Amino acid sequence: MRILMARIEDALAKALQAEHGLSVSEFATLSALAYSDDDGHLRQQFLADSIPLNQSSLSRLVGRLEKLGLTERYLCPHDRRGVYTQITDKGRACVEEARVVYVQTLEAALAEAAQDEDLAPAAAWLAKAAQPRPRA
Repeated sequence: MRILMARIEDALAKALQAEHGLSVSEFATLSALAYSDDDGHLRQQFLADSIPLNQSSLSRLVGRLEKLGLTERYLCPHDRRGVYTQITDKGRACVEEARVVYVQTLEAALAEAAQDEDLAPAAAWLAKAAQPRPRA
């Protein structure tokens, strides 16, 4: 399973960087924001826990996304210590385009692994787990 996960992560990292100039962590951050139930904004601590990155690493990552115009940060209106990150329209467009590359790359990596006798069972399990589920 570790070998398969390493291959998939490597393929995703190369594809996202080549096509959109994003790291996997940047894509994951934009995805978490874009698909959040809070209209594209999350408290930075929650984001750090869900990616998972430590607070310092996430702050640098969000800073890079902010410089690209993909996110914005603002102080929590109720608790001035809390910082929120908001995805911008440009960020939404970027993550939607990158999502296509992500899904295609994931499917290709799983299909390739399915041809390997040692990796086929894990690839089948991951392919099944990756299928979208209807929301309740």
